[in-house]
Amino acid sequence: MSTTVFRHDWAKVEQGPDWEPRREPRARSGERRKPIRDEDRMFVPPGWPESVLPACEPDWEQSAAAFLLDCCPHEYRGYPLLRRQPVVLARLAAQYVESQVRATREGLMQARAGLQEYVDTPVLDGTVELLQTEEARLVRLRRAVMLVEETLRGKIFVSRL
Repeated sequence: MSTTVFRHDWAKVEQGPDWEPRREPRARSGERRKPIRDEDRMFVPPGWPESVLPACEPDWEQSAAAFLLDCCPHEYRGYPLLRRQPVVLARLAAQYVESQVRATREGLMQARAGLQEYVDTPVLDGTVELLQTEEARLVRLRRAVMLVEETLRGKIFVSRL
């Protein structure tokens, strides 16, 4: 005895008596079901660090680990675990860069009030400008670390029109 199963309303499949429908896991929000084309795999999102190879290249994780170690305190280079586990390194780098962003913003908020009595106005203006430049650099770095971390966790970036 055979069973007729309709798939996508366009094909009939004749199956045996012990046939059970194959259940595919549902896609989570934001996941793609279609295979990704090679030209989409080559997409590098804006803010991707220049020193890190694209994720489709062989050994890209080594360049990512080197970049992430540059974002962390130099003592982190002494821990072999961080070289073996780039996802852990990425998480620690993200936390470290985020703390630098917060510290720079706090320094920027307190610079005029804390230094006004001790330095001349041109020095104070230079300090504020320096902190603003550093904040902008750290925000770009935070985005780069976030992109590398997401890629290490399996996210694939696809170009959009």
